[in-house]
Amino acid sequence: MSILTPGDTCWRRESAGRAAFLVDTEAYFNALAEILPKAQKSIYLLGWGFDPRTRLAPDGFDGPDDPDEIGRILVELSRRRPELDIRLLIWKSALPISASQNFFPHRGRRWFHDTTVQLRLDESVPLGACHHQKVLVVDDAVAICGGGDISVDRWDTAAHLDDDQRRIMPDQECHDPRHEVMLMVDGAAASALGDLFRARWRRSADEVVPKAAPSTADPWPTRVPAHMLDVDVGIARTEPAWKRDQMVEEIRRLTLASIFEAKDLIYLENQYFTSPIYAEALAARLTEPNGPEVVMISTGYSPSWFDRLTMDQARNNMLWRLQVADIFGRFHAYWPVTRSGQEIIVHSKVTIIDDRLARVGSANLNNRSGGFDTECELAIEANGEDDRMAIGALRDRLVGHFMGYTGDAVTKARLERGGLGAAISALNHEGRLRPLGPRDMTTLGKMIAAFHIGDPADVADSWRIFRRRDRLYEASRRLSQTIAQGRPTTAQASSKSITSGR
Repeated sequence: MSILTPGDTCWRRESAGRAAFLVDTEAYFNALAEILPKAQKSIYLLGWGFDPRTRLAPDGFDGPDDPDEIGRILVELSRRRPELDIRLLIWKSALPISASQNFFPHRGRRWFHDTTVQLRLDESVPLGACHHQKVLVVDDAVAICGGGDISVDRWDTAAHLDDDQRRIMPDQECHDPRHEVMLMVDGAAASALGDLFRARWRRSADEVVPKAAPSTADPWPTRVPAHMLDVDVGIARTEPAWKRDQMVEEIRRLTLASIFEAKDLIYLENQYFTSPIYAEALAARLTEPNGPEVVMISTGYSPSWFDRLTMDQARNNMLWRLQVADIFGRFHAYWPVTRSGQEIIVHSKVTIIDDRLARVGSANLNNRSGGFDTECELAIEANGEDDRMAIGALRDRLVGHFMGYTGDAVTKARLERGGLGAAISALNHEGRLRPLGPRDMTTLGKMIAAFHIGDPADVADSWRIFRRRDRLYEASRRLSQTIAQGRPTTAQASSKSITSGR
């Protein structure tokens, strides 16, 4: 039985002739550099942030006229090909966040003055929510979705080198090492993401963007080989209740369904882990005598003070819950560092279930990504041995790259040692994956963690801060009761009565 059910755990399920995993932003930006000039009809971008000064091929030197800046590339395309429909729909961020980004993308609109490039700042979300979808669509023929934004502090290689001068920003400072993952697809799956963009644009600008006739050109980058062929792609969303629109919680349902369908291994890469509902589901699997191994990789300490105050504090309680439940020693959590010990920011949002399901998107394992912010992710379910090999290879490659090993080395160690956690223990000689566990908290931190301040589950929850704890843990208790009556089916695990605690 498929985990991907349109109308429940995903919005749509569409075909793709090719799918490729872009590991780290160098791979993403290299793909962009080849895709964008091939556009014949349209370029659509959904983003949380956007900075036109972002360089697609940084070289360690930043000047005023770098031709690889995304803003200059788009302006040149618009002048050379004025019929090309270029639209950027970026979240209109709150003042504190805008200030942290040097007031981009707000200032970015100046770049496109007197051009056909349309940059619109989207504020069509409830107070306190954000647009967090990250999607690029070219000609409705190729699309990229994942956790990465086109911003000046995102570029890095899979090596995550110490003191890499190519991570230079316009202020001549270098940003920290950063890990991202994107998924590129073509065919009907890419066209469906074009539909998602057009729906967002219509909601924000009250303008219908017509769907262009198919292009005769193939914008797929020649330097990127497909990792999977002829696959079905599930597209899952989160959308908050907004005016007449009902809440969409496909990603929350898919996450629970994924956890309960796992047989051997749940692999999670994520920036945040604060959801009591997800923690309860994982805890239930850890208490099963023959349940799956759970391996989680996250950032050690969030880079922003707000996230350290909110997300890091709440994560402590979730990690404690899983450690208590881990009576069979199958839970392993880590945070990665470079060879010299510098923290690597894990900004990717990846879930891999056994060798069966690979999910890449923008949603964190927190409350707000399940029902308060807008999110989008792609999921591919294996259909045959080649697909299973590709999904397993991606997982082992991701784990290995943090330790400086190939995916093949991880695969070998995993098969010899009988599990991914044991493989990491065997290969982690340099300590580049450090154990991640609960940390001491102040009284303020305990209160923030208890009430999940800054992390509402939906619009109603955002106005009931001091009822949030009871509401979230009531949802967790309902899930526990369902588990006690027998492990939920996919449909039960994804039902609104469990996820929303209603």
